[in-house]
Amino acid sequence: MRDRQGSFFKSITQRIGTYYRRHGFLKSLMTLFGLASLAFFAGVVIFLVLVWIGFFGALPGKRHLKDIHHPVASEVYSADSVVLGRYYLQDRSPVAPEDVPEILKKALVAIEDVRFYKHEGVDVKSLVRVLVKTLLMQRESSGGGSTITQQLAKNLYPRRSYAMLSMPINKVREMIIASRLEDIYTKDEILVLYLNTIPFADNTYGVKTAADRFFSTPVPELRIEQAAMLVGMLKATHSYNPRLFPGRALQRRNLVIAQMAKYSFITDEEKKTLQAKPLALQYNNVGHNSGFAPYFRAYIKSELLEWCRNNRKEDGNEYNLYTDGLKIYTTIDSRLQKYAEAAMKKQMKGLQEKFANQLSQKQVNDVALRKLRQLPQYRSLKESGLGEKEIIAALRKPVKTKVYTWDGIREVNMSIYDSVKHHMKFLQAGVMAMEPQTGDIKVWVGGIDHRFFQYDHVRPGTKRQVGSTLKPILYAAALEEGIGPCTYISARKTEYTNVDAWTPENTNEETYDRKFSMEGGLSGSVNTVSVKLLEKTGINDAIGIARKMGITSELPAVPSLALGTPSISMIEMVGAYGVLANRGEYIQPRYLTAIADRRGNVLEAFEAEEKPIRALSEESARLMVHMLKSVVSEGTGASLRSRFGVHNDVAGKTGTTQLNVDGWFIAITPKLVIGTWVGADDPKLHFRSTSLGQGSSTALPITAYFLQQVNQDKTLRDVSRAKFAALPPELQEQLDCKTSKSDLNIFQRIFKKKKKTKVKKFRGVKD
Repeated sequence: MRDRQGSFFKSITQRIGTYYRRHGFLKSLMTLFGLASLAFFAGVVIFLVLVWIGFFGALPGKRHLKDIHHPVASEVYSADSVVLGRYYLQDRSPVAPEDVPEILKKALVAIEDVRFYKHEGVDVKSLVRVLVKTLLMQRESSGGGSTITQQLAKNLYPRRSYAMLSMPINKVREMIIASRLEDIYTKDEILVLYLNTIPFADNTYGVKTAADRFFSTPVPELRIEQAAMLVGMLKATHSYNPRLFPGRALQRRNLVIAQMAKYSFITDEEKKTLQAKPLALQYNNVGHNSGFAPYFRAYIKSELLEWCRNNRKEDGNEYNLYTDGLKIYTTIDSRLQKYAEAAMKKQMKGLQEKFANQLSQKQVNDVALRKLRQLPQYRSLKESGLGEKEIIAALRKPVKTKVYTWDGIREVNMSIYDSVKHHMKFLQAGVMAMEPQTGDIKVWVGGIDHRFFQYDHVRPGTKRQVGSTLKPILYAAALEEGIGPCTYISARKTEYTNVDAWTPENTNEETYDRKFSMEGGLSGSVNTVSVKLLEKTGINDAIGIARKMGITSELPAVPSLALGTPSISMIEMVGAYGVLANRGEYIQPRYLTAIADRRGNVLEAFEAEEKPIRALSEESARLMVHMLKSVVSEGTGASLRSRFGVHNDVAGKTGTTQLNVDGWFIAITPKLVIGTWVGADDPKLHFRSTSLGQGSSTALPITAYFLQQVNQDKTLRDVSRAKFAALPPELQEQLDCKTSKSDLNIFQRIFKKKKKTKVKKFRGVKD
């Protein structure tokens, strides 16, 4: 019995053992798997909750997401609504929703997120790939399949580092933010926000800036192939930069076009046609030192920064010029500015070679050494205890650098010393044009290239000797003193004993034996006549008139004032000539009209002066314009018509300073006063030949090329075809005389004897 019982229990034990051997391990494994799965999902839930509540960093709420503000560049606008340039930390300008073409949206969706309109911020199908490839396999380069909304979230709130958990935490954060964005914005609003946020190549932000940079076109006017190229570069903005890698960019663009055809956004026929087109870039690098009017934008920046410091936003903070998207409206005309810049380059490129041939090596070396001693590198080496020879030797070591040439920027191996010598030999130029009736400055060209030469030759603080361009102001003063236009003044050479035995001279020896009317003396720029006319007028009275005409620079009360020895800024000279064009009334030149916020609300308007200042009688101003016309028709400015074929109704005056250091030409038309100056930054570098260095050879051609282009522009006919009103008979009678006649008596003419130099004291000047 016991044996049977033992055998039974043994059998049961064996069966139980066999069962557990057969099934227990599997069950245990399943139990463990279940527990592990439960723990995993609990961990995922806890992880998601932790991200959601901001344990790894606060997430933006819906209120914050409703009021997204990017750092937006402030834009400078011309009077004809063209963006001249921007001030920025990030070069970004937003585009309005209504200005985003449908084809741009379709191109973006086709290449980035074809299911965009079907999901709610997170695409579950793509999420599976994210879990497998990115989270489990830790392959960040595998893409991740982010939706457009998630990409927007990533750009709005850049990723952070969380060590090994960086990828999953950042991905979940982006999903949560994307979901919230989808609750707040419509699909089209998300696309527009994305296009305004995303960075493009060449440090541009937002599609508006990118369209302007790469195609010089507004967003609403983008063609299909252009839109495809822009969204194509988003995958890798450097690798697909069309400026640097046109081949890659073309392939990427064609892939976008193929995707658009695949999803029926365009037809297969359109695909073939579009893929056959070249990139056709129209690159527009509107940086701080390039684009339209860079010298002007650099000049007004300090004024705008001051305005920002003195004005507050609704939240009480100061405005920020670089991030608040201000809109600055100016008086500059983009068409005139473009033509002036082109005219300057055309003249200066050819003139530079002639100038370089006029410079002596000793001149160049002396100036270079002086400039070298002003460099911070020189001072630093000197402070370290090195001597002059050692410093120069150190600064003569070649380094890789970029230099300016008229054929483009070159990268060369050149020492600092040689770079200084290279750049200081370039002639510079200044051009300003102003509307005389309003004082609105239409053109501002401060130099030949702001990237390399940032000294502005137009700004008020820059002053150069003006030479004979000062004479019309002094002649106007003579008219105001009652001296008639037909008053003849001898050009005889005179030594003034009470002015250091000073004897002014003329460039033409034959003029000494003649006497000139005011018109003749002005058109021939006869120095001795100008000096005697100043003596008749009175130096202090002449200076008084100059002050009324807007000249604020120092004007020494000496006879040499008649020859234009004072240094005066371009803006003062143009303003003074504006008095002549505006029938005797002075108007303060201006360049800003308004500042608005990013939405276009005007924050401050800068009105023109309500009442112009009477500086001259209308009769004197009109007589001066008529006499200055003769300078252009038969005087020192005659090449404007004879050589360049400019037949506008124009008056003007050339000017050349001693040793040909400065060349000037100031022109007056009914709608514009145009001032041009040419010279080297350092006055010790100048033309040796007067025929090459005089104002009619250096500065006048810039005005000529400028007016040629203005005349060809049909949109500027009101400028090119404007004419001065004819002089009334009573004023015309005052000019009814010969411009010059002989100053010799019959005996002197028969025996061809010249008058001797007269010796006298200059009236009104103390011994």
